[in-house]
Amino acid sequence: MCNKKIILGDKEMKIKEVNDEQEKREISTYILKSLPNWFGIPESTQEYIDESSKLPFFIAITESKPIGFISVKENNKYTAEIYVMGVLTDYHKQGIGKALFNKVLQWCKERGYEFLQVKTLDESHPDSYYAVTRKFYQSVGFKSLECLPELWGRENPCLIMIQHIV
Repeated sequence: MCNKKIILGDKEMKIKEVNDEQEKREISTYILKSLPNWFGIPESTQEYIDESSKLPFFIAITESKPIGFISVKENNKYTAEIYVMGVLTDYHKQGIGKALFNKVLQWCKERGYEFLQVKTLDESHPDSYYAVTRKFYQSVGFKSLECLPELWGRENPCLIMIQHIV
């Protein structure tokens, strides 16, 4: 099911839901392994690949090529979570992440969720790539809720960001 079209230069980009677990694995593997600055811990990356294959999953495609994806986890009847998201570096800052986010936001509204959350690396960690990630999440309406320094280990303090779905 294709929902929204965006023009990237002379190419058309579409957002599509994927239901096949093997296709989800292939797409998430391809994209996450192309983003070592964000997904550089092999065990964590594999966990994202394994788990996202079982979750609602949306891709951004252009000319039949996946260029980004997002998966969403249903935490409880009130809250959903962006479980993992990735957009190929060559396609950053072109509206793809926002289009994927908007698709998940629409999906959450249709199911009656009140809150959406995402976990990312806290600002107490000096990683410049995750500073960009936090800025993106802030730009689409997320607010910092709490840092859980032990969740991923002291070397990777976890920031929970949330937004109220209106």
